[in-house]
Amino acid sequence: MKAELLLVGKTVNSVFVTAIADYTKRIGHYIPFYISVIPELKNTKNISAGQQKDAEGELILKKLQADDHLVLLDEHGKEMRSVEFADWLGRKQHVTRRLVFVVGGPYGFSEAVYARANEKISLSKMTFSHQMVRLIFTEQLYRACTILKGEPYHHE
Repeated sequence: MKAELLLVGKTVNSVFVTAIADYTKRIGHYIPFYISVIPELKNTKNISAGQQKDAEGELILKKLQADDHLVLLDEHGKEMRSVEFADWLGRKQHVTRRLVFVVGGPYGFSEAVYARANEKISLSKMTFSHQMVRLIFTEQLYRACTILKGEPYHHE
C-alpha cells in the first residue's frame, strides 16, 4: 500500500516544514509515503467561500485515481486513539492500493469531495490551523507505523 497526504496550499512555517520532512522520511521506512501540494487559488478575495471550496474541490478530485481510498481529515470525522488509528491503518494495508489523506483549504471541502470520500477522520475535537494539522497528521501516521511494528515509540 502507498499513502499520500494531499494538501491545499504549501506549508509555510519553516519549523513545520522541517518537522514534517523528518516524519515523512521516518514513515518511508514503513510504507511508501509522499506529500502532494495543490497550489492555493489566486485572487480569492473576489469569490465566495463556496466558490473557493468548489474550485479547490475540482483540483483535489483531479489528483485522484479511480481506485484510491480517499480519507478526508475533517473536524466532523471519526475520532480515534492512536492505537485505534494504527489498527485501522493495518486493516487498510491489506485491502487498499493507494490511501489518500486530504487536508482541505481554509473553508473545508466541496460537496463533490465529500461525495467522493470513502471516510472522514478527525484528529481532535479541537481546531488546529491547517499548517499545524499537517505536522500532527504526519506524526500520527509515523506513530501508527511504529505501533504496527511493535516498536517502542508509543507508550500505552
